[in-house]
Amino acid sequence: MEIWINPACSKCRSAVNLLDAVGAEYTVRRYLEDVPSPDEIRGVLDRLGLEPWDITRTQEAEAKDLGLKEWPREAGSRERWISALAGHPKLIQRPIITADDGTAVVARTDEAVRDALGR
Repeated sequence: MEIWINPACSKCRSAVNLLDAVGAEYTVRRYLEDVPSPDEIRGVLDRLGLEPWDITRTQEAEAKDLGLKEWPREAGSRERWISALAGHPKLIQRPIITADDGTAVVARTDEAVRDALGR
């Protein structure tokens, strides 16, 4: 199990605290420092069953600068979104837990963290 976090994020700290409380084995990826490649983002999206716009923090200043809210959300624009996430990792929703069964969850709630633990 791996968790992508930004240590400054309260949701990330909460997820890590819950993982620690139950004694889960996991690795931490500080994705702002260890930026995921486009291939890694594609892999996580496949595991999540989501599209890149589904995990994009569109309220961030960088998103506004890029005009992401106006970008098409369709298959033909998928790679453009993935490139934006790889180039601006702050835009990636957090935390993301990749579960041992090959799936992943955006773990913004305790319930989502528990769901990942149960997989």
